[in-house]
Amino acid sequence: MNKLDTLSPFELKDILIKTAGGNLAVSRPENRAMLNAGRGNPNFLASIARHGFFQLGLFAMRESERSFAYLSEGIGGFPKRERIEERFELFARENRSVDGIAFLRGAVSYVRDQLGLDASEFLYELCEGVLGCNYPVPDRMLSLSEKIVGHYLRNEMIGEQPYIDEFDLFAVEGGTAAMTYIFNSLRANYLLNPGDKIALGAPIFTPYLEIPHMSDYQLEVVDINADKDLNWQYSKVELDKLLDPKIKAFFLVNPSNPPSVKLDNNSLMHIASIVAQRPDLIILTDDVYGTFADKFVSLFAICPRNTILVYSFSKYFGATGWRLGVIGTHRDNVLELRLLR
Repeated sequence: MNKLDTLSPFELKDILIKTAGGNLAVSRPENRAMLNAGRGNPNFLASIARHGFFQLGLFAMRESERSFAYLSEGIGGFPKRERIEERFELFARENRSVDGIAFLRGAVSYVRDQLGLDASEFLYELCEGVLGCNYPVPDRMLSLSEKIVGHYLRNEMIGEQPYIDEFDLFAVEGGTAAMTYIFNSLRANYLLNPGDKIALGAPIFTPYLEIPHMSDYQLEVVDINADKDLNWQYSKVELDKLLDPKIKAFFLVNPSNPPSVKLDNNSLMHIASIVAQRPDLIILTDDVYGTFADKFVSLFAICPRNTILVYSFSKYFGATGWRLGVIGTHRDNVLELRLLR
């Protein structure tokens, strides 16, 4: 068992499957499927949320068809805000036994009763969104969606850390789009220039290895190597490379990919101490797998002023095809400060 404790989830999966192969009762492929979110596309999806999504679509269509009910079949209009919550409750009661309705009612209750947001505005925003009938305003991210996702990220990425002040979110088409936009934005705003030095926490997701060497960027890369003998943590010696003032930015995936191990508290605190000495250091933390780790804490919580957060719903919810991701930045951040210089 001690040996198994040192394995990453990917390595443990392979051993379990190999072990299962020795038992005829469990050797058939259909009996050894495991929920697997790593190394590509998850082999599962969140079914309850999808039932809710499709019921939302039916409710939104009913709202749309109310607008132009006097016209011939096949034409709908925009949903109406007035009394939309009452109409939703009627729809929910009529379909109370249908899969997804309880989830939808719970979502409306949560937004209204726990987050203190306007349920009618929430339903209207959802209906417009699922119908795709209007330009999103603001285009950065819909207002109530940003507040709800922000609350989710506070729970999952920040936890009980004494995080202060607010942060802004930017909706993006998944984690890969997020890293593309971030590299592009850093270059366009001259925060990273050809020949600049950046650090990569290794091992790391392949695009982070490739993008710095593209002709648009031509960045010099310093590897911050995780140590397998330290359970894939970075040693202090490796992290201290970040004290070099020539290193403009540090990019890492946490939990790591492919080892799938989260940064421990000692590593988080040591990085925080480095940032205290390097307040100009830009950090990008890609925390797509953070929601799989118990009591996960992001660098976004420990070093909020210096850290850009990347999160995607693709892995945890098995939603890779929907391309749902988000970028988060603290409102008081080092990027703005450097742009003002």
